[in-house]
Amino acid sequence: MIELKLPTMTCGHCVRTVTRTVEAVDAAAKVEIDLAEQRVRIESQQPKEAFASALAEEGYVPAA
Repeated sequence: MIELKLPTMTCGHCVRTVTRTVEAVDAAAKVEIDLAEQRVRIESQQPKEAFASALAEEGYVPAA
């Protein structure tokens, strides 16, 4: 399970964009988003870095 904290994810539009971005990296990924906690959990065989990079390109840079 990959978990990323996305401080710039603040609304429903952000949730849709993050979901689409994750699915673009791995269409089979299971995505669980907690908007209140600004956290996304991803179940995938792809490396964490692939998701972090794709999300950063969309403006959602994961917090360290």
